[in-house]
Amino acid sequence: MVSEKIAQLINEQIAHEQYAAQYYLSMSAWFSSKDLDGIANYFRVQSKEELMHADKMFDYLNDVGSNIILGEISKPPHEFESAIDIFEKALEHEKKVTKSIFNIVKNANEEGDFATTSFLQWFINEQVEEEASASQLVTKIKMVSDNPSALYLFDQELAKRVFAPDTTA
Repeated sequence: MVSEKIAQLINEQIAHEQYAAQYYLSMSAWFSSKDLDGIANYFRVQSKEELMHADKMFDYLNDVGSNIILGEISKPPHEFESAIDIFEKALEHEKKVTKSIFNIVKNANEEGDFATTSFLQWFINEQVEEEASASQLVTKIKMVSDNPSALYLFDQELAKRVFAPDTTA
């Protein structure tokens, strides 16, 4: 069983992941309203991944016999300045998630909670990938945003993304 402190941090992270899902869904809606359905798809898939992350944490707390206390989820913004603004906000958000997960790992290490540290290794690896991907997309959207033909191709590229649940963690 994990300590009450670690359980609380993971419960808070579940709420962060659920908020991220709503945040990305809001971003998807913005792109849908601009008829950029491929980019909207990218953020819909991102939303589903965040819910999967929350589910993994939920299941972990259940597996170790901790109390699951779901927190309040704030309403995400729905107005954005531009496509670039959205991708920059997505990258910023991923960096916040990384810091939050690192904080849980730090606390688990301080407590000698090796099970939680081991469990969270998957999330650390995932965040490295998420930040790298988000950073690349910021670069790409900045390159194409003023070029309708390039934006069309970028939209088509992101339309190919599909949700694939991870069953390894």
